[in-house]
Amino acid sequence: MNADNEQFQMERVCDVAFRALTEQMQEPRELIGRMTETVHQFVGDAEQSDDLTMMAIQYIRQQSDVKMRKSLVLPCDLQEVPRLDAFVEEVCQEVGFHQEVTAQMKVAVEEAVVNVMKYAYPAGRQRDVTIEAASNDARLKFTIIDCGKPFDPTVHSEADTTLSAKEREIGGLGIHIIRQNMDSINYERIDQLNVLTLRKKIPSK
Repeated sequence: MNADNEQFQMERVCDVAFRALTEQMQEPRELIGRMTETVHQFVGDAEQSDDLTMMAIQYIRQQSDVKMRKSLVLPCDLQEVPRLDAFVEEVCQEVGFHQEVTAQMKVAVEEAVVNVMKYAYPAGRQRDVTIEAASNDARLKFTIIDCGKPFDPTVHSEADTTLSAKEREIGGLGIHIIRQNMDSINYERIDQLNVLTLRKKIPSK
């Protein structure tokens, strides 16, 4: 409610969503950001009257429209990182990403995979990590799969990069980097596997 005790109401929710659609704002994170901004503008200086909880769901077709699919299996050894970088670069070139975006993708995927290599398995237990790449006309998707201990990096709070290295809590920068470079991140635990999915929109030609 605002200072006049007027509620935001569903009509305004639908209006924000419709305007976002007409502006080609298709990523859930963008829609949540727009909705949050509009609610705060509506409320103004009024004291918060209730919780603010939102969930945006995006449907992405996967099977029939896949244009490219590649995979790479690596042992959990940091010396394999150059092979990973070469794989990501090859995939990005195939879908037509510019070099700057390709560099962002390499950083994001490397952060995710190196995290698995370092922490997914007990010391001395040699296992693999699988990296799958798939694309359609709209998006490129990287899926990182391992059978290590359950770990959801998406539940970690955003790292406060305004603080100095000494002031910041340890950890969190890796997922921050991934969030900055990808359009969406999703984690699932499926059949004793960690499945982390990173997506990036393919620019229109």
